[in-house]
Amino acid sequence: MSSSPHEIVLTSSPDGPIIAYDASSGAALAQFTGSRSPRRGLAIVGKSYIAASHISPTTASGSVHLYNWWSSTAFHNLPVPEPVAPLTVTSDGLYLFAGGLSGSVHGISIPSGDVLKPLPAHSKPVSCLAISDDESLLISGSDDGTIVVVPIFQLVGASGYDSVEELILHRFAAHSDSVTAIISGMGLCNSQIISCSLDCTCKFWSLLRGTLLRTIVFPCTISWVALNPTEPEFYVAGSDGSVHKGSLKVGSRKLVTQGSELIAWTPKHGGAVVSVVMVNGGRNLISASEDGSVWVWEVDAGQVIMALGNEMGSISDLVAATGINCSKAYGFGMSNGAYGSGNCHFGSSGKELMNMPIKKILEMEDVLKVAANDRNRAIDMLESAIAMYERLLELILKEAKRGSRNNKQW
Repeated sequence: MSSSPHEIVLTSSPDGPIIAYDASSGAALAQFTGSRSPRRGLAIVGKSYIAASHISPTTASGSVHLYNWWSSTAFHNLPVPEPVAPLTVTSDGLYLFAGGLSGSVHGISIPSGDVLKPLPAHSKPVSCLAISDDESLLISGSDDGTIVVVPIFQLVGASGYDSVEELILHRFAAHSDSVTAIISGMGLCNSQIISCSLDCTCKFWSLLRGTLLRTIVFPCTISWVALNPTEPEFYVAGSDGSVHKGSLKVGSRKLVTQGSELIAWTPKHGGAVVSVVMVNGGRNLISASEDGSVWVWEVDAGQVIMALGNEMGSISDLVAATGINCSKAYGFGMSNGAYGSGNCHFGSSGKELMNMPIKKILEMEDVLKVAANDRNRAIDMLESAIAMYERLLELILKEAKRGSRNNKQW
């Protein structure tokens, strides 16, 4: 049984299913149903789950649906206090953050679904979320044009927080219109991020100081940015249907102020490009458009080499899942169902699971329950240890103050 990891891309829709594709062959692997996911409302949770924001078409209430890789329906519905759209997740999959309509950021413990104390970060809806490359900071953008930076350890602390402003590391007016995406990752210098906006700009920021380093102006609004892991280049999703290529190197003033060195690839999508992701070690880029088209590009040539199946009327998000090892993670091989590749088993319709021995299904459920309980116990032990050390520190400080007073008396 092969143990090579798979690279998968997923598309979501406000009107249809989440669809998983093989990033190399373009083959459709699975459909995950039941979610009506808004823009930026799709995320990969560790190597075990898929999370999708969901807004009920009847009640307009918000929740987050959690899927595993072998079932087409959500196994967990995580309620949130308000409708949420953008999602981001810590790399270990333990915490998910969701941006709310009120401007608050909601933290959710995975897989228990416990909702942390909300952070009222913005005056308008949260439009995008990101986690810094070193996993220490949560970065949120809003329709009010601001960016807020918060230490994650304080958000997930057992005691919560008292003052929002004391919690926030940086708050700055980043754009004159809604912030559509924030990127932190490979290709950027340490402690740098890129933000893009409906104001037709991408801006480079220093996270340490919260200062603007560089501005690039585009001929259209920008909804997403992808960084090339092997070259100092970036690619943006344009509302004009184009994928635009730019350089991370600081060039002339023309590049900074006019974007004259930017390249718009052709052909264009029939609608606004909502997301772009790099796959296959930076050799390919995948773009998804509101018109439902998903194209695979050869990066060196800047040409479309494949069109993925157009199985939905509109696309709200596109994400990539890397390092998914089906044989190790799921423990059973691929049947001859409609979806799958090699020894992987994705998004079963339910029929395949029904044909499995009930003992096998129960064993799988027991494994998941044990893993969740072990994780919760580990978190409880860590919180207890932190509380104990805080108490010890208080006692040490009291003794130090008492000794200081005694020395003064002598």
